[in-house]
Amino acid sequence: MFAARIHGKEDLRLDAFDTPAPGPGEVLLRLGAGGICGSDLHYYFEGRNGSFVVREPLIPGHEASAVVEATGPGVTRVKKGDHVAVSPSHACGRCEGCRSGREQLCSNMKFVGSASLFPHVQGMFREYFVMGERQCYPVGGDVSLGELAFAEPLAVALHTIHRGPDLIGKSVLVTGAGTIGCLTVMAARLAGAASITVSDILDRPLAKAREVGADVTLRADREGDKLAAPRYDVCYEVSGSFAALKSCVAAVKKGGVVVQAGTLPHEPLPFVVNEIMAKEIDLRGVFRWGIEFDWAVEYLSSRRVDVRPLLSGQYPLKDAVSAFQAAADKTKNTKVQVVYA
Repeated sequence: MFAARIHGKEDLRLDAFDTPAPGPGEVLLRLGAGGICGSDLHYYFEGRNGSFVVREPLIPGHEASAVVEATGPGVTRVKKGDHVAVSPSHACGRCEGCRSGREQLCSNMKFVGSASLFPHVQGMFREYFVMGERQCYPVGGDVSLGELAFAEPLAVALHTIHRGPDLIGKSVLVTGAGTIGCLTVMAARLAGAASITVSDILDRPLAKAREVGADVTLRADREGDKLAAPRYDVCYEVSGSFAALKSCVAAVKKGGVVVQAGTLPHEPLPFVVNEIMAKEIDLRGVFRWGIEFDWAVEYLSSRRVDVRPLLSGQYPLKDAVSAFQAAADKTKNTKVQVVYA
């Protein structure tokens, strides 16, 4: 079998491995589709994602669907041939975060496709891989493997909305119109937001945001003055831009809520603490997701959330370099996936 591995900055190779065998409680999966995330792009182009640095060859990929190839002893949740959404999260279930119902804050988290630990936890951009039974969510019906691979980013968007206040009747700003931004728009609409504005610095992502439900779109680099007045009840920063976070702090009403979901650059940044203080803004962080993965799978399988407009292209795993290059071009693409072929 083959896997796409990052050996360094812009050094991604197709390496050969033995096909693994599932042990007790484990499932052997064949890759269906794997979405290339912003963190994957950071690892590939920069050799790091925020403070997580690639220190050994890393198989990226934490957004995936798969087909069950074989099951180990004791597995009852899935069977050979099932199509599954795959959770990349391996929480310990024992620490304070897990016991409090916030597995995303697990002190012993193993999150696949991440350089947060050393040795790194290898990801799912490979032809075959083994996961624990509880990481596999079987789905029937006609939903495609490409759609199922959106479970992880949709869970992030749902958790982003969940971390904010009740949105019924509220005005919302989302900064960033990439995959997470568009999914956040869809999640905010599900949550009852009265009006949704999206800002970005590119036209194509803004057009896609309008397609999936945004009421107003703004070019932040041309219409930044429209974000200077405090007019929004809740602002969601999902782009990982400090300038966008500053815009959120300026644009939110007094007593409003700013939710930070984007990963900001690693270097120290000045901060607008006085404005947060004077406006009594609640600033809330978002890290991955918890129970929202279950919700995401349900919404995708029922197409209550239709992600098909966000899927720009699929590349065979052997063409992973081309796929990463395409995924980085936001003037042409939203979500790009690698697939088994």
